[in-house]
Amino acid sequence: MERDLTTEAKIMEAATRVFIAKGFNGCSSREIAREAGLNVALVNYHFKSKSNLFDIVIANVIKGFTLSILDVFKSNLSLENKTRILIEKEYDFLTKHPDVPNFIINELGKKDKSFFDCLDVANEFIEAKIFEQVENAQKNGELRNIDLVSIMLLIMSNCHFPFMAKPMIQTIHSLEDSKYQEQLTLHKQYVTEMLINYLFPKK
Repeated sequence: MERDLTTEAKIMEAATRVFIAKGFNGCSSREIAREAGLNVALVNYHFKSKSNLFDIVIANVIKGFTLSILDVFKSNLSLENKTRILIEKEYDFLTKHPDVPNFIINELGKKDKSFFDCLDVANEFIEAKIFEQVENAQKNGELRNIDLVSIMLLIMSNCHFPFMAKPMIQTIHSLEDSKYQEQLTLHKQYVTEMLINYLFPKK
């Protein structure tokens, strides 16, 4: 049994790398098997099909993408401090997984509604009482009175776009990877202060 689990883990890790780099249509089960150092029969045995394996991978990616948000909002900190930590965690996650935003955007549009229903992401946010926290902060005058969708768009667009735009910005400004990483570190500071000052206006 332990051997089966190890084999599945190898396939999952390889599939995640290949799918994120090439998307669903850009690779084959054989390529995933080669990346895992296994034969294609084992991939099909453990996951039945490339489509099924892809669904599992993308669900894991999305859930991993939301874990940093949920962990922060479950704490007892003020909403302002939670927002600061959230931005920090988003940048940390994206630094480790810079291809994830483009992968999600490119691939999620190809999935049907039933796939999203099985993720239960909305329920996890409800259980973390994020909506209640935002509503209370706005009633208390702590948080600017804008809807939660707009708040998440402000945070995500400012955190994710620098990673998505990396090839373009590096080309325009002739930046090496190390210099671009330095720029991202600075940008994180600018984004944090900009969003905090806007979302939590001082009286």
